[in-house]
Amino acid sequence: MKKIILLLSLLSFSFGFSQNKVLFNEATELYNNGEYSAAIENYEQIIENGEHSASLYFNLGNCYYKLNSIGPSIYYYEKALLLSPNNKEIQNNLRFSQNMRLDAIEEMPKTELSRIYNVIVGMFSSDQWAYFAVGFVFLFVLAYMAYYFLRSANQKRATFISSILSLVLGVVCILMAYLNYQRYKKDDPAIIFSKEVKVNSEPNNNSSTIFTIHEGTKVNVLDKLDDWKRIRIADGQTGWLKDGNVRKIKDF
Repeated sequence: MKKIILLLSLLSFSFGFSQNKVLFNEATELYNNGEYSAAIENYEQIIENGEHSASLYFNLGNCYYKLNSIGPSIYYYEKALLLSPNNKEIQNNLRFSQNMRLDAIEEMPKTELSRIYNVIVGMFSSDQWAYFAVGFVFLFVLAYMAYYFLRSANQKRATFISSILSLVLGVVCILMAYLNYQRYKKDDPAIIFSKEVKVNSEPNNNSSTIFTIHEGTKVNVLDKLDDWKRIRIADGQTGWLKDGNVRKIKDF
């Protein structure tokens, strides 16, 4: 019985993978023919089937960009960049899409040390840092084993140094993975989807408006109360807006 269940699971997975591949290829063809809305339907069907990838979100961002939909295009480019932080093509297309926004919010000034820290930690995702750590630990084990089998003093010295270096780099990668994951948990970025949103001082309709933001602006969600979200924009200002005006980037 267990073998039958396992076989059915494998067949189901294989069928789902094949279906998603067909949908992806059809969507690519629709995009090349200028049928962007139809391509979006295919890509969204793939997401509903449970698949998430940088290329999938990148293509969705391209479709919405072609349709001049600022919010969705930035939203999907940001999701793609979250999965592939060093992808230059995603970064370039995101910048083109961001140039369509009405808001030009200056970021709060950061120290040089803070900028360097963010660049290094954000160079790879936490998963990628973890993969590097596993690779270096594997090299450490190989070098350590070679140290005992080799006879030459020079070779033993080289393998010993290599093992120590691999171990140190492995530990550094583990630390980077941890710091990246902590930053990932701390930040809760989202994109404004409404054309114009009034941000209030309190989570109710009777409170005063602090500032107004527009479609495509990136915010950080700080808190939630009923159908209101407390957000912070790049210049440090905070306020409350209705839940339906914003979509979280990390919602996979």
